[in-house]
Amino acid sequence: MNSPLSKLGFGAAQFPLDAGMPVRGRTPEAEVAEIMGLAARSGLSVFDTTHGAPHAETVIGERLPRPCPYRIMVKTGRGDRGGDYIEDAARASLRRMGLRSADGVIVQVAGDLLSPHGAEAWDRLRQLRDEGLFNSIGISVFASDDPVGLAKRFKPDIIQAPASLLDQRLLVNGALAQIAQMGIEVQLRSIFLQGLLFLPPDRVPGPMKGAASCLSRVRRMIAEGRSDPLQAALGFALSRPEASTVLVGVTSAAELQAIVAAASRPPPELDWDDMALNDPSALDPKGWAAA
Repeated sequence: MNSPLSKLGFGAAQFPLDAGMPVRGRTPEAEVAEIMGLAARSGLSVFDTTHGAPHAETVIGERLPRPCPYRIMVKTGRGDRGGDYIEDAARASLRRMGLRSADGVIVQVAGDLLSPHGAEAWDRLRQLRDEGLFNSIGISVFASDDPVGLAKRFKPDIIQAPASLLDQRLLVNGALAQIAQMGIEVQLRSIFLQGLLFLPPDRVPGPMKGAASCLSRVRRMIAEGRSDPLQAALGFALSRPEASTVLVGVTSAAELQAIVAAASRPPPELDWDDMALNDPSALDPKGWAAA
């Protein structure tokens, strides 16, 4: 039986590089190096990079273990700007990270593919895959993007999709199962729903106030199951048969260490179905300030 850590990946979107502030008294660059090393030692399978932050990509490249022990997913520039732009951006990301190639390149705004230049951008990414610059191409989606429709139309190798203990929409409606049955790799993201499950009641974002009682009930169920929110969120996501990878965002090595420890434990026996939220405003982080 494979270790649950073999299904766990991590992302750079929340790395502390943009802030430029010390983390635990150390430079952000040193913190990133420790995150990378811990991920490698723990056997994490996928590293999801960030786009639009050249300094961050350079630092990541300088701190990547060599040879790289995990699959690297590069995020594209805006796909609505055409093939030349998206190719230049992808090549620049690889160059800044010191990579000749990467495992995947992911369109991070699915709607870009439906723009007048979307088909051209997607064709260019397919060319880059055929040239061996990337092994696979994928799309990052929201539940509102019609993931199954996108999968049928563009036939990506990978779909990155949000699913969590609180947001089970794409699981309940069978969308992710259908995508997986098409032979497309499913990578779960947003499994902590912007940290919503960890917030005390007085810090719940405004649009979420109506669901505060449901959140309190979920926390109570987790506590009664002799678990904690971190272990429950990870246990739920890692147990999903639709997904080959579960991506978590981290801001420090200490956070990643806690995640690795929680993911290594057996998942708690909880009534997952009864924990899903049904409030649309609660399930759209674009509508409320990030925690």
